[in-house]
Amino acid sequence: MEEGTIVHVDYDLYNADSGDLIETTREEVAKEHDMHQEGRTYTPLVCVVGAGNLISGFEDSLLEAEADKDISLEIAPSDAYGEKDPDQIETISVDKLLRHVRDPKSLYIGGPVSIEGRQGTLSYLAAGRARIDYNHPMAGRTLKYDYKIVKVVEGKEEKVAALLEANTGQEGFEVSFDGDDISIIVPQTMLFDPNAAMQKFRLVTVLRDAVEAGKVSFVEVHEPRVAAEESSDDSCENPSCEDPSCEVKECDAGSEEE
Repeated sequence: MEEGTIVHVDYDLYNADSGDLIETTREEVAKEHDMHQEGRTYTPLVCVVGAGNLISGFEDSLLEAEADKDISLEIAPSDAYGEKDPDQIETISVDKLLRHVRDPKSLYIGGPVSIEGRQGTLSYLAAGRARIDYNHPMAGRTLKYDYKIVKVVEGKEEKVAALLEANTGQEGFEVSFDGDDISIIVPQTMLFDPNAAMQKFRLVTVLRDAVEAGKVSFVEVHEPRVAAEESSDDSCENPSCEDPSCEVKECDAGSEEE
């Protein structure tokens, strides 16, 4: 694949030493390894070849890959997430750990923790001490990828659509072109995303690099709120009445016979 090509990639990622599945884009593989996630939509990874967004070993392989060809490769730690750095492992007191954890019951070995703004993994907890590993969770691992480029994205409109969805996880963008300029109406769901501003900033760079876009405009459409229908003047005013269709001004619902 040429650098800059936008592709859809189906892949299975394994720990090469243990053979354990780490991640997959293929639903049947997830089910086979008892890792299926209900509610998740399994779709190929969309990426720009050579953009530097993937680990170097995978990037280098994609540059040599051909579409619709099954490829299997192992990637050493030096071309993946690096070797484990002992200096990135810290032992602290349990008291200090608990001061940074809202719910102590949420702690477990291998679970994520945040200490003074640093994200790490709890690797040991006993005898009043806790060990936090700030290395990447996959540091030191040799990885195995089984993958296939299932689609090469062609055409400016399709490239823009693929990049928008891949970089935001959102669907429903409406895109129009005026020469090299691009106007994008963002989906309603994105209006409430707290990360939307940063996503749009990043998308401008992505689109200019991938399709040589000129001016990029994001349009937010805020639909008017539909006011609730006012109650009819003929509706029942008895607070004890539970019949929503009752139009009797003074019905005797809830009254007791004497």
